[in-house]
Amino acid sequence: MALERVVLDTNVFISGVLSKTSTPARCIDRAVEEGQLIASYATLRELAAKLLSPKFDRYVPRERREVLLLRLAPIIEIVEIVQEFHACRDGNDDKFLDVAVNGRAGVLVSGDADLLVLHPFRGIAILTPTSYLKRYARR
Repeated sequence: MALERVVLDTNVFISGVLSKTSTPARCIDRAVEEGQLIASYATLRELAAKLLSPKFDRYVPRERREVLLLRLAPIIEIVEIVQEFHACRDGNDDKFLDVAVNGRAGVLVSGDADLLVLHPFRGIAILTPTSYLKRYARR
């Protein structure tokens, strides 16, 4: 059986790093263990920039955030974006739709209402971390 291809929005990664026992953290674990994470260079650049921002220094040591990025590198499949979309109310979020469609994702996991309102997008589920975990628990 093929692994489900999963796009995780930056907000899911950030929330998961800030609290290792949170729903987003469990979502990341599930996606890594049971799926195939996919991303683009644009989504990875955003993740690195936000995750390494000094504003998170008081919550999680920078070294731990750097280690996360290093651990993610070999397990994320980079998707080439050949078709771009302009469907989201917040144009900065279109890059996640680009990854999902170009990477043939089964699901995009996000806490962003601007993305969630598009569910489903071109046959791809757009779910909150909680909904993703519930859906997976039913399998």
